[in-house]
Amino acid sequence: MIGDSRGIGAEVRDQLLAAGHQVIGISRTGATAGGNYTSITQDVVAEPIDLSEYTDQLDGLVYCPGTINLKPFSSLKPEDVLNDLQVNYIGAFQNIQKNFRLLRKGNDPAVVLFSTVAVKNGMAFHSSISGAKAAVEGLTKSLAAEFAPKIRVNAVAPSLTDTSLAEALLNNEKKQESAKDRHPMKRFGEAADVARVASFLVGDESSWMTGQIIGVDGGLSTLKV
Repeated sequence: MIGDSRGIGAEVRDQLLAAGHQVIGISRTGATAGGNYTSITQDVVAEPIDLSEYTDQLDGLVYCPGTINLKPFSSLKPEDVLNDLQVNYIGAFQNIQKNFRLLRKGNDPAVVLFSTVAVKNGMAFHSSISGAKAAVEGLTKSLAAEFAPKIRVNAVAPSLTDTSLAEALLNNEKKQESAKDRHPMKRFGEAADVARVASFLVGDESSWMTGQIIGVDGGLSTLKV
């Protein structure tokens, strides 16, 4: 688990632990360890982590770090775009590469990445983050082809989800009601909604799934009601 200190990452961690899995969590702030959980404090975007010091195989790698950088195109700076690419795409690329050998030794190993509904649906002010997440989707499919049949690679593409990362988009009742109304299911997502799909993709139940981008978006990407 890379990026498990809060939000969706923390939910995935807790669901995997509840299912009896051994989990190594890596984040900038760390978390309380114990039992089946090992916590490592490291900024893996700045410095990709090699987990061979902690384990001799990986059955799964979930990369959760992300950004929500919404700005008009005219006000975006190159450093905004580069940061979105660094956190979302390059960070995922480098950490998978660092631990590829451990994944190859795993039992039905799986990689899970995160995209966004905004790649499939054109959305104003999303040009930087949509570009970075589109790169993640390309990485997902390319690695799934290259790693098959040994390592599965899938991605989850959520819509707006109630996490600290999205706090500015849901910080008053008017914004919350507007967000609910945009979705066919008439609510925005909760971290547990997205985490359940990520946990499924890293588990044995999805052993015949690879190269997929799974929308968890309240119907936003496919329905108009």
